[in-house]
Amino acid sequence: MRKLKLIWDFHGPDANKIAQHHEKHLKDYIIIEKLNITITGVETLSDIHAIAFLVLNEAQMKPIRDALKPHRGQVYIHE
Repeated sequence: MRKLKLIWDFHGPDANKIAQHHEKHLKDYIIIEKLNITITGVETLSDIHAIAFLVLNEAQMKPIRDALKPHRGQVYIHE
């Protein structure tokens, strides 16, 4: 089954802190909704751009996308 990475972008000097905080909310949502999602994270792309993300099965995407409104998404490739 294909996995997707839903991404929230944050920009500015506090981007990394905001992304870390957003990841906490993503984890809370996963617990509250009792979702089988185990991959979340934060990536710092530059001094002023960071992302928070979660990885899910493609079949789970639509209701979660509609509820959480990510900025973008991509196919997840495990490295």
